[in-house]
Amino acid sequence: MRIFASLRIAGRALRRNKMRSLLTMLGVIIGVGAVIGSVSLTSGATKQVENQVTSLGSSVITVFSGNFTSGGMRGGWGSAPTLTVADAEAIAGLTNVAGVSPEVRDREQVLANGLNWNTQVQGESPDYLQVRNWTIASGSMFSDLDVRTLAKSAVIGKTVADELFPNENPIGQTIRIRNLPFLVVGLLRAKGFNLWGSDQDDVVIVPYTSHMHRITTRTFVNDILVAAANDQAIYGVQQDITDLLLTRHRSREQDFTVRNQLELMQAVTATSRAMGFLLAGVAAVSLIVGGIGIMNIMLVSVTERTREIGIRMAVGARAADILVQFLIEAVTLSAIGGTIGIAGGIGFSTAVAYAKGMPTVTPVIWIVIAFVSSAVIGIVSGFYPAWKASKLDPIDALRYE
Repeated sequence: MRIFASLRIAGRALRRNKMRSLLTMLGVIIGVGAVIGSVSLTSGATKQVENQVTSLGSSVITVFSGNFTSGGMRGGWGSAPTLTVADAEAIAGLTNVAGVSPEVRDREQVLANGLNWNTQVQGESPDYLQVRNWTIASGSMFSDLDVRTLAKSAVIGKTVADELFPNENPIGQTIRIRNLPFLVVGLLRAKGFNLWGSDQDDVVIVPYTSHMHRITTRTFVNDILVAAANDQAIYGVQQDITDLLLTRHRSREQDFTVRNQLELMQAVTATSRAMGFLLAGVAAVSLIVGGIGIMNIMLVSVTERTREIGIRMAVGARAADILVQFLIEAVTLSAIGGTIGIAGGIGFSTAVAYAKGMPTVTPVIWIVIAFVSSAVIGIVSGFYPAWKASKLDPIDALRYE
């Protein structure tokens, strides 16, 4: 019952000085709001990055043509053509490999319908869609038979379709690449921009054999895309690919580079999370400032209410009752401020995310942490004033003017 009585007294004391109570809570409101807002925005950005990486295929392993040493000159990955279609076929036979696509790439001027567009033309296998976690919006992907027969079939991205076939169905239409006619058999579902700001939909995909023997003349591929069966198998497959190619190439130095998409996701999300914790740490300074404000106001309140404290002690209130009363007032201030701050932080992050067209995620654990932190700050900052009030001598308090 004494707790409820202390709550009523604390409520009356706070209502008597509404403006002062609001200003006291302001530091906590700003601190908690800043923590929740920064965490929500960085969590949303991390989620967006994860979705973009997943759209590229989270279990993807990329084998790059690679290193070379010649006449004292050395180069890193991509500096020398070292990968072949035979390498890709050998990789396809490894355990836990779900799909393989030898990849060749060039930028070409593509013509159709009296229009032209400069775009990325990629030679791939039918496994490309599975590897890149991509789907067809209309039509179909070219087949293994098209690869074997060097068919002039093409699958195009939405950007290419919009530029060459505005307001038309591109399926069944013909595009010309280096004056060679290719039949459009499929339209890729729109993906948008990737992590590096490139338009993933600005692409034309043809069988890699058609690219290597019709569009260009080459015997090497730029890289090999490999899909592991699952995320757990990705590092094992990566090591198996390395061992296989070392054996096949019989080179003293590793003339290729193997990277996996999981490493990219972990690196990017780790950076985003580190930035989120940094922002939350900076925002937490406001909580400390808010706690100092609460302590200051509670000390003033003890001084102003010295006579009231003396009267309460004279009629039987114990030191513990006085301590609890002032602690409750401090915790109430910080808890209300924390609640308002949480609501304000969520509202602010939602508004910013909406304006920027990005997602926002507010982890429940951070809401709990913010609320508990505000309550703890109330207890810590209110303890000394409450302790000071409880130690007042009743006679001296009654004499206080």
